[in-house]
Amino acid sequence: MNVAEAVAHLKEGDKRGFSQTIDLIISLKNIDLKKPENRFSKDVTLPHGRGKDVTVGVISDSIAGAIAKSAIEQMDKKGIKQLAKKYEFFVCEAPLMVFVGKVLGKYLGPRGKMPKLLLPNQNHAAVVDELKRSVKVRIRDAPSIHVPIGTESMESAHLAENAESVLDEVKRSLPKGDTQIKSVMLKLTMSKPLKVDSW
Repeated sequence: MNVAEAVAHLKEGDKRGFSQTIDLIISLKNIDLKKPENRFSKDVTLPHGRGKDVTVGVISDSIAGAIAKSAIEQMDKKGIKQLAKKYEFFVCEAPLMVFVGKVLGKYLGPRGKMPKLLLPNQNHAAVVDELKRSVKVRIRDAPSIHVPIGTESMESAHLAENAESVLDEVKRSLPKGDTQIKSVMLKLTMSKPLKVDSW
């Protein structure tokens, strides 16, 4: 069963009263995660998006409606933790990056949410739109990757292409490519994982 067949099979299965998320689960082998070079965190843009709204926090003193430096300075530890939890991704204009690293770094870093740099004159709306169609692919302490590739309300072909995009990026990022992939599975929010035989 390939990725496209697995997606189609899941969508034909048990229906719920809501549009379930479809997750891609990649298990790895022969990889030493004690070596920093074997760990990575990347934002992968899905060609057909996530099928749901994704929150992006913009940190800027010059963009209307953004999270300003002064607002962050007024936050206590609880407020900063709530901010880190509220948004899935962050972008930050260059002049505030040092401040953000110093004040928010220890809260955003472990979550893999350090802001993407917003360059001068860069279209922030385009950057935000791209992140809304992205997923974070991380390898840290465990030899596995678990990311959403969309919802069951999306077209099967689009879901398959999203999954392939993540798989391709993982293959490129692993030191020995796809030989370090042990297994690939897909699952709905409420279903059991379904194994993919070829990837």
